[in-house]
Amino acid sequence: MSEHAAKPGADYCETKTCAETPPKAPMGWKELYLKEDWWAIYLGIGITIVALIAFLNGSTFVKALAINPGGLKWSSLGQLADHFSKNIGMYILQMISWLVIFGVSTRIMGIKSSEFIPSFIILYLLSIAMFAIGGWVNAPKYNLEPPLVALIIGLIIANVIPLPKWMDAGFRVEYYIKTGIVLLGATFPIALVVSAGPIALFQATLISVTTCVVIYMVATKVFGLDKRLGAVMGTGGAVCGVSGSMAIASAVGAKKDYLYTSVTLVVVWALVMILFIPFVAKSFGLNPGIAGAWVGTSEFADAAGFAAASAYGRMAGNEDAAIQGFTLMKVIGRDMWIGIWSFIFALIACFKWEKEECGTRPNAMEIWWRFPKFVIGFFVASFFMTAITAGYSSADFGKLVKPGLILPIVSLRTWAFIFCFLSIGLTTRFKELKSAGLKPFFAFTIGVIVNVMLGFILSVYVFGGHWSTLGAPLGK
Repeated sequence: MSEHAAKPGADYCETKTCAETPPKAPMGWKELYLKEDWWAIYLGIGITIVALIAFLNGSTFVKALAINPGGLKWSSLGQLADHFSKNIGMYILQMISWLVIFGVSTRIMGIKSSEFIPSFIILYLLSIAMFAIGGWVNAPKYNLEPPLVALIIGLIIANVIPLPKWMDAGFRVEYYIKTGIVLLGATFPIALVVSAGPIALFQATLISVTTCVVIYMVATKVFGLDKRLGAVMGTGGAVCGVSGSMAIASAVGAKKDYLYTSVTLVVVWALVMILFIPFVAKSFGLNPGIAGAWVGTSEFADAAGFAAASAYGRMAGNEDAAIQGFTLMKVIGRDMWIGIWSFIFALIACFKWEKEECGTRPNAMEIWWRFPKFVIGFFVASFFMTAITAGYSSADFGKLVKPGLILPIVSLRTWAFIFCFLSIGLTTRFKELKSAGLKPFFAFTIGVIVNVMLGFILSVYVFGGHWSTLGAPLGK
């Protein structure tokens, strides 16, 4: 999730029982062209294949199309202006390319093109500015990492300037982050997933179960909140923020306000953790891989977690290790629990909470319908690129493959993430956060404290020796 306080769709109930308003049935195989998860896979894998074809044919087109001013290291505005004057044609072509692939797919998913197109153009122009700030020669000195800058500036704009609601059409937080994560798979060695996967899954399972149970029990037993609200908040904190909250709201027939409350709390604490975890990690001098695992264990949104891991990794001198640790823990480990928790709570809601009112019973396919499909795209891209690059020697990989194939994909991935970080900020209005209330806030916050402390112990002391070995480049 990724993720922002967007108004949810109709995949949840606004009443308390299945009998009054049954949960909307899964869309079935229509999700192959109506859900962002699948489109993220299509775009991520498609971009990877196009980049590979260009590389094998000696073309530098994709490399040129992946341009951004982030690596310019400019020291004067004149240098920056000169860069744009020389490359204006390529930037226009790049914008059109992004506009086409995102515009066509969002139109198929039901987003109005008349709203998406102008909104995305503004998002693209703002993203160039974020990259430019990150390309300033003194940016590292002030920790002006593009993801964090994008998030902060987005928040300032959204809460100072009253943006029209139609602009939200272009701020597709989850779509951008999921596409970026599939592209991340293309630069992520599958051998690393195989070797670190068991530990990541064990740690993620322990965290997911502990956090969900703590939030649910505190919310329902200590503060006396509705069990459906406890379930939605517990899953939002334990798994994948907005995605997890929306999935559980649908599974248990939660009221609309419960979903808003959970999403609000997720956004607030996700933003806090972006600053808190890198700060503490820097104070302790943590290894980037360890810090990335802690971020993946304790963050509540994919986009926010990637921003925190990326920022600390750059500060510590090994961004790959931090991103790998985060991805293994969050994307591969915790996000997989969306489907499991959805199925468990759907069973509880029907057979315990609503045994007299609920006329339908969930089945095993519920896990599949709720499973975050973009994780499949991550694995496919990782397997594919690892197989393609396995035959290159270390020397050829560094000399040919990395600059000609891997780095262009990394740049395009970064564009997708910057779109996401800006979108989070631009769709978060602080005045809407008042609706959460104190009891839900305290219940969720207690879960946050347990989550962060347990994540720190597991990442630093229990499995620290393992996480500290991360950071190897693709295929090596």
